[in-house]
Amino acid sequence: MITVKDTVHDHIEIDGVAADLVDTPAVQRLRHVKQLGTVQLVYPSANHTRFEHSLGVYHLASRALDHLGIEGKRADRIEAAAMLHDVGHGPFSHNLESLTHRRTGKYHDDVDELLATGAVGEVLRGHDLDPDRIAGIVAGEGAYAGLVSGELDVDRMDYLVRDAYHTGVPYGTIDTERFVRELTFVERGASADADGPASAGGADRDGPELVLDEGNVQTAESLLLARALMNPVVYTHHVARISKAMLRRAASELLDATATTAAELRRMDDHDFLAAVRDCRATAEFARRYDERDLYKLAVWAEYDDVPDRVHDADRAAETALEREIAAEAGVARDHVILDVPPEPKMRESTARVTVNGEIRRLERQSPLVSALRTAQRNQWRLGVYAPEPATDRVGRAAADVLGLDPEGLVTEVRGAMPTTLDEFE
Repeated sequence: MITVKDTVHDHIEIDGVAADLVDTPAVQRLRHVKQLGTVQLVYPSANHTRFEHSLGVYHLASRALDHLGIEGKRADRIEAAAMLHDVGHGPFSHNLESLTHRRTGKYHDDVDELLATGAVGEVLRGHDLDPDRIAGIVAGEGAYAGLVSGELDVDRMDYLVRDAYHTGVPYGTIDTERFVRELTFVERGASADADGPASAGGADRDGPELVLDEGNVQTAESLLLARALMNPVVYTHHVARISKAMLRRAASELLDATATTAAELRRMDDHDFLAAVRDCRATAEFARRYDERDLYKLAVWAEYDDVPDRVHDADRAAETALEREIAAEAGVARDHVILDVPPEPKMRESTARVTVNGEIRRLERQSPLVSALRTAQRNQWRLGVYAPEPATDRVGRAAADVLGLDPEGLVTEVRGAMPTTLDEFE
């Protein structure tokens, strides 16, 4: 058994297959992949990694398995998947995933090859575990996979409290112990309600479904509220978004200018990636700006309803064409314009199941808070256009013209960091 002192969960005891997986290269690589990507440019202490998060997810999964009375090989599979659930992440976590997916067809939870080969494959087979089956659990497939990859999974429980701790932002604090104690599994037929099938977005899952036991609507709501409050101040903070967009542009240029493949990029850690963009002439300026925090500035910061549908629906090729058009109209180099269109707002947690008066219901049916948080999420959505500071005014005017934005609807100021109290949310 291995005992690790953790900032969030205190002492984590690791044994069995998980203990043998910890020192494999695939898991140790996660020590060099930051959990929050570039958020450290906003919150200097946000330097925690996917490695410690993986330990936390394993810990919560293990606690949940004990509570649920799941043992033997079934527990081993879940614990292995919890430890390995993030090994598919590329540098700076989710930031480059859209780029690598376009070129490889793989997301971070497509880990079949990673688990089947090398030291990880040897460890799993040594414990009589099928790597393909573990990869399926990571992807949310198979019995009890919802514990690791689902609407109430231990993954989001850990990252919310861990991200809150390391940023110093209190909004992500949730009672993980209560969550673990109140989880239960029900057969899928028993979980159907008047709103539709038993598992929204998870029809291909087998076996029982993870739900919160009776009297835990507020417990589920706390997860939604924590995520909603963390989103604008941490996950989509404008400085974090600008720096992430600059690194995505650098990654795209790196793949176009060098022999580096998207598959190779996907297996880099943060340090490998930064070294590569520093050494490439086409991307060296982006690397310098990131290293020195000399970031692009906001030229446009537009709300959801002020952005035309054609921009919301644009694919990457269309976005690139719009960037070129904006740059030409503004009279700047194409590299001096970055268009950042976030995906449509969604709230996967709202489809979580809770027990109310003996009936399994979707949280969105039971909780009026879900509707309010969906509205808040839509109101927090922003389209961004970024450019070097001397050109921001020109690029902003050109972007408003090219994208068909109403100049009156543009957000012209973003409040900087300042102390916040709960009074502001009354």
